[in-house]
Amino acid sequence: MSFRTTISYIFFPLTVWYAVGIWFRNLFYAVGIKKQEAPHITTIGVGNLSTGGTGKTPHVEYLLRLLADKYPTAVLSRGYRRASRGFVLDDGSHDTSLLGDEPAMMAAKFPQVQVAVCEKRVEGVRRLMALERVEKQGDEEVHVSAAPQLVILDDVFQHRAIKPSINILLTEYGHPFFRDRILPYGNLREFKSARLRAGIVIVTKCPAVLNPVERHNMINDLRLQNYQKVFFSYLKYGALLTLGGQPAGVDLRRVDNVLAVTGIAHPEPMLAELRRSTKVHHMAFADHHAFSAHDIARIRDTFAALPGSNNIIVTTEKDAVRLRGKAEGLPVCVLPVEVAFHKSAERDFDYLLESTVRENISFLSKLSIWS
Repeated sequence: MSFRTTISYIFFPLTVWYAVGIWFRNLFYAVGIKKQEAPHITTIGVGNLSTGGTGKTPHVEYLLRLLADKYPTAVLSRGYRRASRGFVLDDGSHDTSLLGDEPAMMAAKFPQVQVAVCEKRVEGVRRLMALERVEKQGDEEVHVSAAPQLVILDDVFQHRAIKPSINILLTEYGHPFFRDRILPYGNLREFKSARLRAGIVIVTKCPAVLNPVERHNMINDLRLQNYQKVFFSYLKYGALLTLGGQPAGVDLRRVDNVLAVTGIAHPEPMLAELRRSTKVHHMAFADHHAFSAHDIARIRDTFAALPGSNNIIVTTEKDAVRLRGKAEGLPVCVLPVEVAFHKSAERDFDYLLESTVRENISFLSKLSIWS
């Protein structure tokens, strides 16, 4: 009997009880016992069926680059592993303890975007819609709405209390949901049938060159409906940066060794990118890991033990947020990553999103006038 088969038997009772709980939860929403709210504002939900690793953050950033300069935009996230509670709006400090690592990173990268966190997404959207600023008009101070026109909801697929205007489901090319199982044996947070709630499905972290046969097989295995659109994306890495976000001026081909320090769910694409240019040693930490003084000491010792004289440390953008101020004296570089879509899909995806958002915002503005 294989180890995986043994584990499946051990976790089977827990998996059954978890599945029963998910089934009743979805039933309550279906019959109206639990209420679902569609906010009077354009919202884009980005999420997945699994516990992580599908690349939500770079896809949210893609949406921000596409839309945030066209409409007043906000990002609302749970703020995983933050020290605060309730609704918190970034005040310009990009504090990871208040926001969590991913929202803090997005707040720093997109200063024109309002970044907020809240465990209850409905409450978070309501608070964003109620935002005001004070303007001076003559001798009077007037309260003017500072509410966004567009809210991007990060990791919201399981939060059934809110119904996004556009629902985007991500699934990883190397770990698609149709090959996975329900927690705790597998990594799925709910049934595969939940895919039908998405209007758009993106297969993420694909190879840069995607075989047409593999693409066709993936589409068949997804078992989508006619109303659902599917796109394929891959990760595109940029030049190395310093922890402060400036160009590092480092050529990986001239480096003897890289110590890759990661605290993300699936670091394989990043490691593969680094190995194209140099020899890589990997220190893996749990997703969203908060680096302690002990961790930094381990990193220093491991880096000092590397052979060669021209060595550097490379980490992800998300991990860099948690390493700043802790890794003084270490040659830490950051490998930035963006999302790109295959073939003409980028243009098609952009057109679909831009047209849908534009029509939705226009409809809601007319509805406000009529009401």
